[in-house]
Amino acid sequence: MIQANGSQFKDEYGRTLMVRGVNLGGNSKVPFSPNGATYVRDNFFDHRNVSFVGRPFPVAEADKHFSRLKAWGLTFLRFLVTWEAIEHAGPGVYDQEYLDYVREIVAKAGEYGINLFIDPHQDVWSRFSGGDGAPGWTLEAVGLDMENFQETGAAIVHATYGDPFPRMIWPTNSGKLAAATMFTLFYGGNHFAPNTKVNGEPVQEYLQRHYINAILQVVQHLKDLPNVIGYDTMNEPLRGYIGWENLHEPGGLVTLGACPSPYQSMLLGAGMPQEVAVYGLGLTGIKQKGASLLNVARKSAWRSGYDCVWRQNGVWDLDSAGKPRLLRPDHFSHVDGRTVDFSNDYYRPFAKRFAKAIQAADPRALIFIETETGLKPPEWGKDDTDKIVFAPHWYDSYLLMQKSYSRLIAVDFFTVKPVLGTRSIRKSFVSQLAKLKEYAAKELNGVPTVLGEFGIPFDLDNKKSYSSGDFSVQEKAMDRIFQAIEANLLNCTIWNYTADNSNAHGDLWNDEDLSIFSRDQQKDKSNIHSGGRALQAVVRPYPRAIAGVPLRMSFDLKRCEFELEFKHDPAVNAPTELYVPDLQYPHGYRIEVSDGVYETKQDSQAVLYWHSRESRLHKIKIMPQV
Repeated sequence: MIQANGSQFKDEYGRTLMVRGVNLGGNSKVPFSPNGATYVRDNFFDHRNVSFVGRPFPVAEADKHFSRLKAWGLTFLRFLVTWEAIEHAGPGVYDQEYLDYVREIVAKAGEYGINLFIDPHQDVWSRFSGGDGAPGWTLEAVGLDMENFQETGAAIVHATYGDPFPRMIWPTNSGKLAAATMFTLFYGGNHFAPNTKVNGEPVQEYLQRHYINAILQVVQHLKDLPNVIGYDTMNEPLRGYIGWENLHEPGGLVTLGACPSPYQSMLLGAGMPQEVAVYGLGLTGIKQKGASLLNVARKSAWRSGYDCVWRQNGVWDLDSAGKPRLLRPDHFSHVDGRTVDFSNDYYRPFAKRFAKAIQAADPRALIFIETETGLKPPEWGKDDTDKIVFAPHWYDSYLLMQKSYSRLIAVDFFTVKPVLGTRSIRKSFVSQLAKLKEYAAKELNGVPTVLGEFGIPFDLDNKKSYSSGDFSVQEKAMDRIFQAIEANLLNCTIWNYTADNSNAHGDLWNDEDLSIFSRDQQKDKSNIHSGGRALQAVVRPYPRAIAGVPLRMSFDLKRCEFELEFKHDPAVNAPTELYVPDLQYPHGYRIEVSDGVYETKQDSQAVLYWHSRESRLHKIKIMPQV
């Protein structure tokens, strides 16, 4: 049993829990059939006739995957579902076969002692705007024509762009017309698009109502399963245009390739060619490297009979000579003379509404909240639910963008400033993750924190490791992150585990390849570790349950030495339990304790430690057998 208690997770014995696990799985972003991958063009726009049954893996394969994850000590899942998977066939039409499948998979995880929370996943709104998440009919409902997104610059989509797909280009969709429009309508339609309605219903209400009702279908199917502890509100929500101060400047999560400004995006979508800035990635960062003329064919991003949403709502219009002009340059940055704040003014009301609906259906459910990556979470008042968890994301930005590991160069995730030198990088990583815990303490009144996503690309240096089978560079990169996680005593779920990851197509989504497992590296199917990547860094000792408050934890990968220090809680009688993997100690291990007694459980890769009562502070050290 996992409960939120102050800033910690606790079990029924009062022990502090540390959860460690993985996102399952990267392939859940795309349908299982037909042709389930973002790079497949066939029938791409036939968005209603798809099935996600089989994501993250078929039921027949569940035992082998859950056995592997349990052996690796990854017994806490961030389990991906998408709105599209649930409601792809049309508004209010739910895929009962998929919902039954999800229940069967989740129940099977429980048989292996694996707990989880549900992640309604999305990236840049939808598969049809370059990511995943929302059904295609949501775009159609507001008048967007998905088949013209490429020509109009409204989105860059792998299936329509083709191969080779530019590296890390998909996040640029956050600032393009399709995704930015949909997120603005979803979170702020009442303020920024009051004239836009769907079947007479305000567009914000229409979109939020359908989204929440879709997730409620999952809740109804899972609410009696004890290993389901809660629900995320939405993966990496985006503000869209909300708060955008200069509509003449491009922006978003990443500025790469051809990036029109919001105003240019609106004009392009209306069929007006625009010369837009083109950006490229160099060793020192992203810089403009030229310009490109888009939409020469004068296609429209809007369906026949629909006009641009933002023209309808007075952002821009044509003058008497037929020339476009921007009428409200501050339309998205101010409401009633007040500067808007996405996290507090728009994400927070949605999160409260979501929490109320989910907990009405499942009162024990914890609500995992986040906001746009890099932003502070919303301020959480005493009148809001106290059953929440902060689930932010963090990545080694330099590694992710360059796909090359450096001991000497990194980038601060928050300031985007370079960090130079081995020691400075390690110190910076620790302080960056500490900032996330500070957010949980200050903005959210002290709630548990789970690092919901972190990970590394395995296709470093043009997939050099694939032919050699040597992932030692990736191990260094992963270990550096884990050291920062351990220094902050953080709970975490790695991004990600993809059951059908391949050398050619990675996680099957936008050419990303971050899975800690790959079937193409699986040489010996009888070996549970075969197919794992960077396992020496991933599969490491950690305390699952602590009879008190953890004070310090570390693992030295080179020496295979683990240390834990904690202060015991006099009210707790159950032992401290540690996961000690055979993978790290194939020839056995020895244990030093400051006091008390311990017992090893080789069959479950566990150590149980009973501290003495004479001292409040206790230390455990685990080392390889001499």
